[in-house]
Amino acid sequence: MALAHKIAYNVVFNSFLKVFSTVALSLYSIRLITGYLGQDGFGKYSTVLAFFAFFSALADLGLSSVTAREISREGADEGKILSKVLSLRLTSSLVVFLLAPFLVVFFDYPRDLKIGIFIAAGAILFSTLSLMLNGIFQKRVAMDKVALVEFLGKLFQVAIVILVVRADLGFLAIVSTLLASLSFNAIIVFFLSRRFVQFSPKVDYAYWKKFLYESLPMGVTAIITFTYFKMDTILLSVLQTSSHVGIYNVAYKIMENLIFFPAMLAGLILPLLSRFIYTNRKRFEDIADKTFKVFVIIVIPIVAGTWFLSGNIIRIVSGDTFLESAPVLQILIFALGFIFFGNYFNMLLVVGNAQKKLMQMLFFAAIFNLLLNAFLIPRFSYTGAAFASLATEMFVVTLTSLLVYKYVHYIPSLESTGKILFSGMVMGGVLFLLSPYSFFLSGISGVGAYIGMLWLTKAISSEEIMSLFQKEEDTPFSPVEPIETLNP
Repeated sequence: MALAHKIAYNVVFNSFLKVFSTVALSLYSIRLITGYLGQDGFGKYSTVLAFFAFFSALADLGLSSVTAREISREGADEGKILSKVLSLRLTSSLVVFLLAPFLVVFFDYPRDLKIGIFIAAGAILFSTLSLMLNGIFQKRVAMDKVALVEFLGKLFQVAIVILVVRADLGFLAIVSTLLASLSFNAIIVFFLSRRFVQFSPKVDYAYWKKFLYESLPMGVTAIITFTYFKMDTILLSVLQTSSHVGIYNVAYKIMENLIFFPAMLAGLILPLLSRFIYTNRKRFEDIADKTFKVFVIIVIPIVAGTWFLSGNIIRIVSGDTFLESAPVLQILIFALGFIFFGNYFNMLLVVGNAQKKLMQMLFFAAIFNLLLNAFLIPRFSYTGAAFASLATEMFVVTLTSLLVYKYVHYIPSLESTGKILFSGMVMGGVLFLLSPYSFFLSGISGVGAYIGMLWLTKAISSEEIMSLFQKEEDTPFSPVEPIETLNP
């Protein structure tokens, strides 16, 4: 299979499985768990997942990204690299697992919640193994296998959740489904990787030191990212009741399950922008402008649709017990809109080799989010956490757009933005009139009105979208800054 076709196949296959596993299986899983555990129990479960994200960030140390880079070097000895990094990853995960009890003891949590957090800490041993092995498949443009394993792992978890709910096995059994699915993924990925390369744990302290020197900046970025994405849940669990955590996280989970989409779009466009930023500035700006327009076109219906149909969405995802989550979702959906544009400007900073500035910005955003949550949560509970998320994403978009202007010397064109906003207003009007009636009728009519207005106003053409991926053979790729290779 030609490389271009192989890449295209991986993108389409991964996207399909990601959408299906995220939208269908993840939301179905939330429905099962919220219906079984209720507000208080789901709040505890969400707290466990927040600590799992925290432990993952601590144990990661940036090793996954650097491992993928190092084994992809020309002439790299994959077996030696993976053997040494595997031992390092297992060591970092074991340290986090052993430290978890000492960390959680300071929190005034119920006993079952503390046990659940320990189970999540144990799951890190398997999740870190899967992340490290992904580099083997990235190198061979075979991420379709990883996507399939993740899909099967999610299917496996949902099946266990169904069994737990039917047998009424309780909260800790629900938490254990996380451990079961991640161990399933790790075992399958490990055996698939043996087809390409053989390795076993090997301790090499000198190599660890050099490797950590390269990876720790990325590890710090992971911890910073965790702070402004998940610290709100932990602060809620400390400052408010578990039921408040559950109400907030039903809405947050819906938003979280869509966050991958802007990142996926940015990942598709980034290689093209990297190709032209130094070799064809006009083409670079043309692609960047059209990408911005596409982001606007996607964001408007998502925000409008979720705002007007939030109550129905919550009923579908979690039932009437969580209707208090609807106003939270109305706030968080605007945060998702800003996340789209945050990814857009982050992409431009990476293309412009301004990653260090981006990391500094993320640090300030994390501090901003932490302070805002600490102020708002004691006063407004989950509503305060939602506004803190929205304000943080607005802060990120403001700073990243200024950094793009300063270091990439680019301002996105607002051409046709007025027409797109007008189309969104028409959609909003349709949804406002039809929202008291059928959810599906309202949604389909609203989207139909939006697409129709885009066509009538000629806000965008199919040629513009296709031109984003237009192939230009004569234009070379932009130079990439060399990074020192770690010799095993």
